[in-house]
Amino acid sequence: MLVENFKTTLSGYVRYRGQGHYVFLLHRITGLGTLLFLAIHILDTAVVYFAPAFYADAIAIYRSTPFMLGEIALVFCVIFHGANGLRIAYFDLVKPGAWEKHNANRVMLITLICSLVLWLPAAGIMGYDILKYNFGMFGG
Repeated sequence: MLVENFKTTLSGYVRYRGQGHYVFLLHRITGLGTLLFLAIHILDTAVVYFAPAFYADAIAIYRSTPFMLGEIALVFCVIFHGANGLRIAYFDLVKPGAWEKHNANRVMLITLICSLVLWLPAAGIMGYDILKYNFGMFGG
C-alpha cells in the first residue's frame, strides 16, 4: 500500500504541468536536500564523542572536492528554499488575493533571481576555497 502511494505521488509530480510546477518541484527538492544534510550533520556530530576516529575520517571526506561541490549546492538549496518559503508565506498570510497567474510568474522569477544573487557570492568564495586548498591554486 505504501509503495503504491509513493508511485502515485511520483507519477503525479512527473505528469503535472500546471502553473508554477517547476518552482514547486524545486522547492520540494531543495527542502529534501536540506533535510538530508541536517540528518547527516546530526549523525556525524553525535558520533564525535563515541568514535572520534570515525569523526576525523568523516571530516576528511567532507573536505574532498565532490563533497565541497555538494556543499555549494547545499547553500543554494537553503537560500532558495528560504526565499521561496517567504514568498509562499507572504502570499498566504498577507496577500492571499494576489495569487493570480500574471503576478505569480513575475514573483517566482524575482524569487529565483534573488536566490541566485544571494548564492553567487557564497558559491564564488566556496569555489575559490576548493581551488586553493584542494588544487593548490592561488598560493594554497
